[in-house]
Amino acid sequence: MTKCVVAEDESLLREDLIRLLGEVWPELEVVAACEDGGSALEAIAEAQPEVAFLDIRMPGLSGMEVAAAMAEASPHTQVVFVTAYDQYAIDAFNKGALDYLLKPVQHERLAETCRRLRQRTTPGSAAGLADLVRQLSGSLGQQSKAPPLVWLTASAGNETRLILIEDVAYFRSDTKYTVVMTAEGEALLRKPLRELLEVLDPAIFKQIHRSTIVNMRAVAGVTRDETGRGIVRLKNRPETLAVSQPFMSLFRSM
Repeated sequence: MTKCVVAEDESLLREDLIRLLGEVWPELEVVAACEDGGSALEAIAEAQPEVAFLDIRMPGLSGMEVAAAMAEASPHTQVVFVTAYDQYAIDAFNKGALDYLLKPVQHERLAETCRRLRQRTTPGSAAGLADLVRQLSGSLGQQSKAPPLVWLTASAGNETRLILIEDVAYFRSDTKYTVVMTAEGEALLRKPLRELLEVLDPAIFKQIHRSTIVNMRAVAGVTRDETGRGIVRLKNRPETLAVSQPFMSLFRSM
């Protein structure tokens, strides 16, 4: 069977797309249904699916960033973007010769897209995806969105601390809590990483592992080991952070 990963942060839209895929392409196996970009990238790197349906606007990594990272993590996966954006974006998709679906996804349009995917022998080039990301990054970044978080409150023992977001080195998932790490030490936050990804500035805070979000301004350097995984050194913390292999593309320009 043909393997597929679906990434859409709205549960009803995600379930509806999976249902429609079952109708128009019964032989397609959805091996992962993800609600954020980081989970999608890890699922794609692990499953190496033939097809990925990526929502553009997701918490953490956008669909565009996931697609760009796939050039290294899963180069043979064909990408279909799911978008609610305007004609400017659609024109760019057409010029990039990449598949896209408009929300809400229509049965006939999805069937047409799936027919093209079955007939195509090779996915779009990594260069094409990179060019598309550059074309759309400015335009999509201007879409209306709530202002990023500026400060938060977290617990340290019996004390409640007010922490400026710019002072956070990284966030780490820890059972029921999220650890907030600053130069002064750690505090605990009752908010999961996925909810944090929705309110953090995506240009500054990047998910580097399924359990870690790092402040890129706090990064001193990154090294890659023989397996392709990375180790991040921090400016104001002695510990290092592990980077999952699929997320190493975030540091390509460093």
